[in-house]
Amino acid sequence: MILEHRVRPLNDAPVRLSGAAYVLYWSQMNRRVESNHALYYAVEKANELGLPVLFYEGLTCTYPHANDRIHTFVVAGVPETQLALEALGIGYCFYLRQQPSDANDVLYQLAAHAALLVTDDYPTFIALWHNSSVPAKLGLAYHAVDSSCIIPMNRYEKREWAAYSIRPKVKRMLPDHLEPVPPLRPKHRFSASRPEWHTHVTTQNVASLVAACAIDHSIAPSIAFPGGRAAAELALQRFLVDRLSRYARDKNSPSNHVTSELSPYLHFGIISSLEVALAVEGYAAEHKLIAVEFLEELIVRRELAFNFTRFTPNYDQLECLPDWAQKTLAKHAPDRREYVYTEEQFLTAQTHDPLWNACQQEMLLRGKIHGYYRMYWGKKIIEWSATHADALRTMLKIHDIYALDGRDPNTYTGVLWCFGLHDRPWQERSIFGMVRFMGFDGMKRKTDVDAYLRDIAQIQRTGLDAAPGASQLCF
Repeated sequence: MILEHRVRPLNDAPVRLSGAAYVLYWSQMNRRVESNHALYYAVEKANELGLPVLFYEGLTCTYPHANDRIHTFVVAGVPETQLALEALGIGYCFYLRQQPSDANDVLYQLAAHAALLVTDDYPTFIALWHNSSVPAKLGLAYHAVDSSCIIPMNRYEKREWAAYSIRPKVKRMLPDHLEPVPPLRPKHRFSASRPEWHTHVTTQNVASLVAACAIDHSIAPSIAFPGGRAAAELALQRFLVDRLSRYARDKNSPSNHVTSELSPYLHFGIISSLEVALAVEGYAAEHKLIAVEFLEELIVRRELAFNFTRFTPNYDQLECLPDWAQKTLAKHAPDRREYVYTEEQFLTAQTHDPLWNACQQEMLLRGKIHGYYRMYWGKKIIEWSATHADALRTMLKIHDIYALDGRDPNTYTGVLWCFGLHDRPWQERSIFGMVRFMGFDGMKRKTDVDAYLRDIAQIQRTGLDAAPGASQLCF
């Protein structure tokens, strides 16, 4: 397996060769045991040093918009992770920081006894902040490993400007990287006791643990997406057996229920894009299906998003748009808006448009919006906001609060696509200029809007997900 392009040393400190008790893996964004290049790297380094591995995972109450939805999703996966690691002889500790006054130095406590700290290489949100600030504070080698992308982000030398420019590079490099991560074979079992601050999680105490956290308790857990590895694997299996054969034909209409619904699990690293790609390729070959459209989304589009955020420091600002988009939006900034809604009206789905309101209700209840309908959702926020900057802030805030796949390279890329990123100029019109427009009539013509409205109404009425087989995922 090629690890050369996946590993980035983020400081100049040496590996601690004497007095170390373990190699420390800090799971920030890839909260899984399976198919994890960073954990594999940690195990290999530990084997070289004659040490065990300790897997550390944490969740704090102080991240922006911390709430029950996100906390529940993350905490629910802890028991499965612990069991999988114990079976391998890898140590595990989890710290749920429930109050701002609780200790905030547990990583440094663990690092004091480590030979090497290995963590996830990730281009956005809290992992980006940590990987920029923590390495200099440690007298310890700090290595970030890319286990989020199939083709490592480091294989690209610059920002790619659209799918057409990255696609040939993906095609050329993919055969070198589309291979399973080898099994983990630690040579030394972790036998030390867990720190006193370790949070014991069971399937029965998730709700009470989350309830005791100083976070926003008004944002309820998703009715559609339980946390944990088993739920991710079940969603993948459901996609392969029931949906893949219909994906290319029906993917843009949410009432057909053919999308994978894996984005929350991919975002939190509960399952890897590599695992999904290999499973889809294998199932398609065995059953003589064509999976090109899905693999385009999973590999080309997703890796384009990671490339964008890796090479774009202001990835959440309009200033990162291509010049043509910035110019046309500036030209049409003064244009009159027929409707102007406040942030609160957007958040609470209080517009004149039943389709837009249904999209927002899907976000409020399920924690994500169907991909094609999210494009419409975003375009309308642009059309109905006082300024383009207001529209961007609203879209990102809604994702930060409600989305289980928010704060993600795909989120930032998808939101900014609404403003012209990775797109081309279209016919000029009010407010949008030459940025692509999407309208209600077009959605009615291309998709079954009425069926979608019925699905969302059913979710609101029953509190249960409308997708076939969804009840199998809820516990």
